[in-house]
Amino acid sequence: MAHFEWSEDLNTNIKVIDEQHKRIVIYINELDDAKATHDSTKVGDIITELVDYTVSHFAFEESLLEQAGYPFVVPHKKVHELFVRRIAEFTERHKAGEDVTVPLHTMLVKWLTNHIRTEDADYVDIVSRNIGAISKEGGWLSSALKRFFK
Repeated sequence: MAHFEWSEDLNTNIKVIDEQHKRIVIYINELDDAKATHDSTKVGDIITELVDYTVSHFAFEESLLEQAGYPFVVPHKKVHELFVRRIAEFTERHKAGEDVTVPLHTMLVKWLTNHIRTEDADYVDIVSRNIGAISKEGGWLSSALKRFFK
């Protein structure tokens, strides 16, 4: 497995989203590093942290999309739900003693790059147009960040 390198074409140019995506990349690379240690407990801990962070990211992103008036929030949520189910399968396989690091790493890299370049790219215009208002209206952005990323 090779480290997942962030590339400029993955930027949405929505700072808060790009920072969260980059954090997910860090978790993916930590999974890669843990594979080398053959430490199943560490791999399990990283999977748990990755899932927790990603679920928080999804909830934050979905709320942001609702605030911005993105018309395809429901289908976007469905894509997130399918991803969470796929990750749950890897989690169960890991708990059963299977070494899932390579297929999980491969799936995560492919899924994240595809998701950013397609589904996330679809909302960039509307969120970018409305981010100023979202940031100012009663501090939604800062309160949402605190709510989802305690």
